Amino acid sequence: MSIRNSISDSMKAYFGTDLRRINHALKVLEYSEEILKKEKADRDIVIAAAILHDIGIPNAEKKYNSASGKYQEIEGPPVARRIMDQLEIQSKVSDHVCRIIANHHSGKNIDTPEFRIIWDADLLVNIPEEMDLSDKNSIKAFVDNVFRTKTGKNIARNSFN
Repeated sequence: MSIRNSISDSMKAYFGTDLRRINHALKVLEYSEEILKKEKADRDIVIAAAILHDIGIPNAEKKYNSASGKYQEIEGPPVARRIMDQLEIQSKVSDHVCRIIANHHSGKNIDTPEFRIIWDADLLVNIPEEMDLSDKNSIKAFVDNVFRTKTGKNIARNSFN
């Protein structure tokens, strides 16, 4: 079984009936794979991080009564590591995936090609849910200033302008 399928199955099992979280992860995965076609990065790391980037939400909601990004960054890596250890994912991959998850909202302590792809893919999914798409100037400024890959910027410009 591929890393994509095994991690995806584990993520779905972990989220259970929370289709909103499952669908979000799968959309981020879709955009990540699209960006990967033009950006150089480790495919296994990108795939695993895309699928698991929000895996800390259930524990964040239980512990802090919040799905805030800062709590996802705290709670996500231990859950992701357990999943990847159970699947016998190489430590090189799981270590990097956990670093991405630990920074996927703040973007503070990591700047790798894999992280940049996840950052942009997550934004591509979140923009329609969190921004006023009719405000073209704000969208353009946001895309120009916040996106981190050329491919992600191009997708956003084509999708939201």
